[in-house]
Amino acid sequence: QVQLVESGGGLVQAGGSLRLSCAASGRTFSNYAMGWFRQAPGKEREFVAAIRGNGYSTSLADSVKGRFTISRDSAKNMVYLQMNTLKPEDTAVYYCAARARSYYSSDYYSYDYWGQGTQVTVSS
Repeated sequence: QVQLVESGGGLVQAGGSLRLSCAASGRTFSNYAMGWFRQAPGKEREFVAAIRGNGYSTSLADSVKGRFTISRDSAKNMVYLQMNTLKPEDTAVYYCAARARSYYSSDYYSYDYWGQGTQVTVSS
């Protein structure tokens, strides 16, 4: 069982930055690929970023490439999403997810555990 708790969301102006954090429970954290997804009102949940269990490989959605970075600190059981040059279209609830595989996926249904989400609002 893995429990995930996100933090770091908030209100920011366009062009600003935020760093989301995800604290994970469990002693085998490095066995899990981790992902960030987001869901805006009236829209489906969409992939944002993912990182392999060993942290050596990452994937980013085209819409955030060059602006967002995903990283993990397995010693602290933490995953981070650094978001720069934020745009109003980045406004959404952001979710941290864990996949009981070492390799990541961009498909949200392949993730086994989810956090409660953190709101990110970008004003124009």
